[in-house]
Parts: sequence; C-alpha cells; structure tokens
Amino acid sequence: MDLIAALANTFDHAHAVIAGVQPDQLDNQTPCAEWNVGALLGHTIGVVQGIGNAVAGRPPSDPAAFVLADDPAAQFRSAANAALAAWTTAGLDGEQNIGAGPMPGGVAIGINLLDTSTHSWDIARATGQPEQLPADLAEVVLGLCHNIVTDDVRGIAGFDPAIEVANDADATTRLVAFLGRRP
Repeated sequence: MDLIAALANTFDHAHAVIAGVQPDQLDNQTPCAEWNVGALLGHTIGVVQGIGNAVAGRPPSDPAAFVLADDPAAQFRSAANAALAAWTTAGLDGEQNIGAGPMPGGVAIGINLLDTSTHSWDIARATGQPEQLPADLAEVVLGLCHNIVTDDVRGIAGFDPAIEVANDADATTRLVAFLGRRP
C-alpha cells in the first residue's frame, strides 16, 4: 500500500471512530494519561490540520492552540481532506517541515500516519468502540514505527517502552504494544 493511500485509509478509519464518540464520553480517560477524550480529539484533529497546513506550504499550526468544534467528526473530515489534498499535491519527494524541522517527505507522512492511527485506537479504547485498525493499514504503520519510534524518543514523545505480546498477535495488537500501550 502506498503511503498516501495508507493515509487516506487512516483518515477514513479515524473519522469513523471520531464520529462514534458521544458527547458524554469527552471526559473519559484515554490510554494517553495526560489526555481525556476531548483533549485527545483536539490533539488528533489539530495535528492533522497542522501537518496539512505545513505540507500545503503554510506555517504549521500549533495543535496545542487547537479549539475543538461542536462536531468533531466534521471538523476532522475537513482537516483530513485538506491534509490529504496537500500530500497528494506535494508527493513524498523532497523535504517537509511539519514543525520538527526539515525531514524527508516519507518520514513526515509516516508521522502523520502514526499519530492519527495510534490516537484513533486510543479514542476507540476510551469510548468502547472496536479498536482494530484495518489489518493492512496496521501492518504499514507498524513497519513505519520501527524507524520513527526509537528508544531515544520513548518517554518524551508519548511512547512508553514496548510491551511484549505473542508472536502471532494481530497487527493492531503488535502496533499498540510496540508503542507501549496495553492491548
């Protein structure tokens, strides 16, 4: 699966999860200890919007300053559509600066994939929705993780030490365990 197609799939999956969040679940705790569902929705949508802005050649917006709308699913879809259009136009060649300094486009889109897919799992877990990512998507993101989530970023970028799971575990379980989340 090419990375732009994987990002489109991630956005579709995340949109379905976000659309399933009920207003009375916004205060639910997520696997990310520092965020409840409402805060994590704001972070997730803000990151997609910020990366989309950066890839489109605009300054990346600060996800911390993002304000969650009354309809997070529509807000996410709008941000995701804009980000996907930016990635489709820019492609993966060359460098992108999505807020952490210039990096190859393939690494930047990997961060976009990793953040969105991981937090869709977190939101699903916190709101009692099905947690599984599409299997082919989980495999792609897991492959990217090994180059992005290194030991030197664990603990400072929201990733705890990897958790051991069975070798025959499904791709979503292996992905979230690699990222330090309890499947």
